[in-house]
Amino acid sequence: MRTVVSKIIADPSEFKNQLLSWCNPFREIVFLDSNDYLQTYSNYDCILAVDAFTSIKTDFEKAFEDLHHYQSQTKDWLFGYLSYDLKNDIEDLHSSNYDGLEFPDLYFFQPKKLFLLRGNQLEIQYLNICNDEIEDDLEAISTNLQQAPHHLPLKIQQRISKENYLSKVNTLLEHIQRGDIYEANFCMEFYAEHATINPLEVFQKLNAISEPPFAVYFKNNNQFLLSASPERYLKKEKTKVISQPIKGTAKRFDVPEADERSKNELSKNPKERSENIMIVDLVRNDLSHTATKGSVEVEELCKIYTFKQVHQMISTVVSNVAPNTSPIELLRTTFPMGSMTGAPKISAMNIIENLEETKRGLYSGAVGYFTPTGDFDFNVVIRSILYNASNQYVSFSVGSAITSLSEPSKEYEECLLKAKAMFEVLQ
Repeated sequence: MRTVVSKIIADPSEFKNQLLSWCNPFREIVFLDSNDYLQTYSNYDCILAVDAFTSIKTDFEKAFEDLHHYQSQTKDWLFGYLSYDLKNDIEDLHSSNYDGLEFPDLYFFQPKKLFLLRGNQLEIQYLNICNDEIEDDLEAISTNLQQAPHHLPLKIQQRISKENYLSKVNTLLEHIQRGDIYEANFCMEFYAEHATINPLEVFQKLNAISEPPFAVYFKNNNQFLLSASPERYLKKEKTKVISQPIKGTAKRFDVPEADERSKNELSKNPKERSENIMIVDLVRNDLSHTATKGSVEVEELCKIYTFKQVHQMISTVVSNVAPNTSPIELLRTTFPMGSMTGAPKISAMNIIENLEETKRGLYSGAVGYFTPTGDFDFNVVIRSILYNASNQYVSFSVGSAITSLSEPSKEYEECLLKAKAMFEVLQ
């Protein structure tokens, strides 16, 4: 079904830039970049999938059922996303908040052209219908390094004012004191209307200042995701399933001593550790729905990882599943990811839906891919800019975990820290 060609790449970093520049005219693009970040579970340094041969696009109703049919019948590489609002397909939940982006709830495509880069080893997989284009495309890629045009600074607005944010966090704290929930991830949107940006330029800037392990440049015609995500949602390797929730954030400092102090304080912070451990318990419970008996384990608990913008507290939870387990069932029973909801999950999702003022859509959803054998890898869509070129709407959202130890003003400051990189590349 696919023609496979292997090449040695002299300069992988330059080749990634050339790939990005070359692919931009295609209607459908998923570009995944690990930025050479050292991580335990990594198959590729970079993947590019372009040009849909087949695709699926749907709203939340029966979305996982439709995806199951598509994935099981295609049995090929599939790239795309799950939006946060697929929660409405899994549970009796609703989304009625404002949606300026108007993305479909679910979108995947089967690419005609696929590039897989590991070190300096490049594997090219083209559907047989276009295998005679490989050499021409490689020549075009090698000479295609163009400077993306700049955009004008945007007038970015805040959907929830600081005063309103603090009030809503206090409401969440009342829910926690009553025992309705014990943690909730509360988010707010920043946006620009009548906005024109160059998505590729913005992505390249955002990726350069963040260098995260799960960066994504996604394009579906006029809809774009520019993501500098540091977080993995879920990965399947044969019968092993891996989840790596992030909970806990601290500032970086230019002075090494201050930076190390910030990192150490994060590792010992009781509020940050408790919110991470709460989500680890939630993830363990989610994975247990499909795991073989006794196979759910915490490989790492509250480990500190350092990124260019922030220090993060990350845990790694794994399980084993039976060989015939549906990959879609693994996603359905764990989605949305606990780090973006709260606990108990359904109560938290109901409460934050009422307090937030924007439909999350693709934000706090997941982007990734399925392999022909049913393995998969998906990130968490955070630290990301969304853009609809058709209605000229730009959006990015940030959030934090609210627990009984939360101070509303500090949660607000954490949100602004997470928003810093997005503001920087848009203004």
